Amino acid sequence: MGVTLAVGTEKGAYLFRSDDARSEWDLQGPLFKGWRVTAFGEAGDGTYLLATGSNWFGAALHRSPDLKEWAQIVDGPAWPDGGERKLTQIWTLNRAGESLFAGVDEAGLFRSSDYGDTWQPLEGLNEHPTRPAWQPGFGGLAAHKVVVDWSNPDRVWVAISAVGVFRSDDGGETWVTKNHGIESTVEDELEGDIGYCVHCIVQDPTDADRLYRQEHQGVFRSFDGGDNWERIETGLPAGFGFPIVLDRASGRLFVVPLESDENRLPIDGEFRVYRSDDGGESWSISGTGYPVAPTFTAVLRGAMDADQRKGIYLGTTAGKVMATADAGETWTTLPWTLPRILSVRVLEN
Repeated sequence: MGVTLAVGTEKGAYLFRSDDARSEWDLQGPLFKGWRVTAFGEAGDGTYLLATGSNWFGAALHRSPDLKEWAQIVDGPAWPDGGERKLTQIWTLNRAGESLFAGVDEAGLFRSSDYGDTWQPLEGLNEHPTRPAWQPGFGGLAAHKVVVDWSNPDRVWVAISAVGVFRSDDGGETWVTKNHGIESTVEDELEGDIGYCVHCIVQDPTDADRLYRQEHQGVFRSFDGGDNWERIETGLPAGFGFPIVLDRASGRLFVVPLESDENRLPIDGEFRVYRSDDGGESWSISGTGYPVAPTFTAVLRGAMDADQRKGIYLGTTAGKVMATADAGETWTTLPWTLPRILSVRVLEN
């Protein structure tokens, strides 16, 4: 079967390929040389999706049957011409059943029911009553994570920075904020339940009501679908960070702590991944294989992915890719150095 790892950077996309042993890797690329590549996805019809961004030309979505030849999708996610909102980036592409979801910046959610050929805005979220008070985080006003409940496809969570988590229980028609128990990052005097700079959320594969959240304010867990959140940071050197992933094979959670909002780098240059083997009750350094010398680099929210059969991968802002084939016991740094890494995705192949 092998592994294909897609890595998006500030200057193009790269494909890493290996056999099942994952002891040796081949590198292909760059694809879309010089373009910012922000997300990857699979359409559900055997084709692959890739999102590009440009400060001059905006965001675009592309399709390929073989990861070699690509064609732009004409009717990709887009705000109406002449409006105030601009599509600057496609942050995430997520398939659930017959639907594809795209989270974008300026924050919004789009859905496709025809394998990505056309996209429709989900007005219940995009025109939410709190929208006039939404404010961007440092990375922009980004709808960057979509989680579709594996037990009920009508229940969907969306993370927006710096607004918060929203949940729909009716397939995306209506949305309710779900941030109770977390301190807001951006003060909001109008709406009360927005202003939360959520960085990433993930659902437990064995308990549909259990969610984990890497937040500007720390690491949190919910046992009730996001209605309430509690802090889970025992053993972490810091709560700040961007990605959080869950390895379905081992049940382990992984985060990459950074010192603080003011210094978004590893503490004292000790780049480490931390893991929890008990659902977030406690954390410890995940295995071995880290740089010996001080390493001042970070992992962005879209730059870490886990596949229960193919391993766990992350890409750093310094352009290095790290991998583990044993659920975090040993980490290997692949030998190539890429541009700043924005997105990492294990592809089906």
